[in-house]
Amino acid sequence: MNLDGSCHCGAVHFSVRSPHPYPYNLCYCSICRKTAGGGGYAINLGADYSTLEVQGEENVTVFHALIKDAETGDVNESPGERHFCSVCGSALWVWDPRWPELVHPFASAIDTDLPAPPERTHMMLAFKPAWVCLAVEDGDKLFDGYPTESLAEWHRRLGLEDRTNLNCNTARR
Repeated sequence: MNLDGSCHCGAVHFSVRSPHPYPYNLCYCSICRKTAGGGGYAINLGADYSTLEVQGEENVTVFHALIKDAETGDVNESPGERHFCSVCGSALWVWDPRWPELVHPFASAIDTDLPAPPERTHMMLAFKPAWVCLAVEDGDKLFDGYPTESLAEWHRRLGLEDRTNLNCNTARR
């Protein structure tokens, strides 16, 4: 599925090919929640990085989150690159060099009509603040951390994978 996206002010437009376009994976971690999730979570999709085309790239800025190790207390910069519009601040996509073939556009930046997921995953619930009320539906799965099932595996299990572009079907998020 081809996804077209943009920021709020229109300074950045992008397109990317996604074999995993269902917006099912709700992340409640503090990074996603604070950088892209006004409702207490963010949803990112799976797409093929080699197909990403950006107009207005000069208006894109990158943020690297700082991650505190729960055991040691050490704070390290994440290699993951969160891309934002430098004009209006809209969250656009995440790219991580550990999985260079993948890009994860935020569902909130996508202008293309996305398919409704038959079930959802609520992940990183250990980081959900008390003010966020979960809207859990029948079939939804809940995880305090990361689920073992990748975006690709979820789409494949439910028969929802767009098999015309499988460059990112084996990588794990």
